[in-house]
Amino acid sequence: MSSVATSYTESMGRRAAPSAVESQAAKPGLAPGDDALLARLQAGEEGAFDELVNRHHGALIRMAMGHVASREAAEEVVQDTWMAVIEGLARFEGRSSLRTWIFGILIHKAKDRGIREKRHTTFSAYDSCDDGEEAIDPSRFQQSGEWAGHWAFPPQPWDDQTPEKLLASHQAVTAMNKAIEALPPTLKNVLIMRDIEGMASEEVCVLLKITETNLYVPLHRARERVRQAVEAYLEGRTQAV
Repeated sequence: MSSVATSYTESMGRRAAPSAVESQAAKPGLAPGDDALLARLQAGEEGAFDELVNRHHGALIRMAMGHVASREAAEEVVQDTWMAVIEGLARFEGRSSLRTWIFGILIHKAKDRGIREKRHTTFSAYDSCDDGEEAIDPSRFQQSGEWAGHWAFPPQPWDDQTPEKLLASHQAVTAMNKAIEALPPTLKNVLIMRDIEGMASEEVCVLLKITETNLYVPLHRARERVRQAVEAYLEGRTQAV
């Protein structure tokens, strides 16, 4: 990313810093904290750009890998995305959050690269993501009797495995990451946006051009697959490498 950071420094150095009026102008679409970061970015502060990259780079790579043939290609798509961000900073009007704007650029570039590689997954796939697979394995529910439809094998409680303990376990983190990376693009994208990046449903729907109804099924399915992988790890059925 050093070449991108250098380009940012050079690009910002050629531009005059925004006036006080410009930097303080209302940007109705910005998320909390974006206004201060945007002012620093538009003033050419290299530390601000590093902060932006550190915040989103990993998620951008994961999303790009759902549409291109290799990690190397994904890195190139993300680098092109950061270059476009640098070039567009002066024109960014704050009609959306910085995150939404950046992910929108990434999606556009990943789609273009995917088309060239003939590995493109169209976003219309979200409209018909019901491939006949149950979101949750039916065998986990009672099939008959008074308690039909209730859990036969309920989700493994995580009370004794707090997030802090899970994060302290390299194997648990590896199991989670493997499960996420194994998801098909339609599931991986919504999981990354909602659960890793913390985007609101409305924000994800705008980026993927889908309705909230068409967001729910892939998100629920993605969460269940990752949860099952973590449960398998906790129960000792699998060993993360």
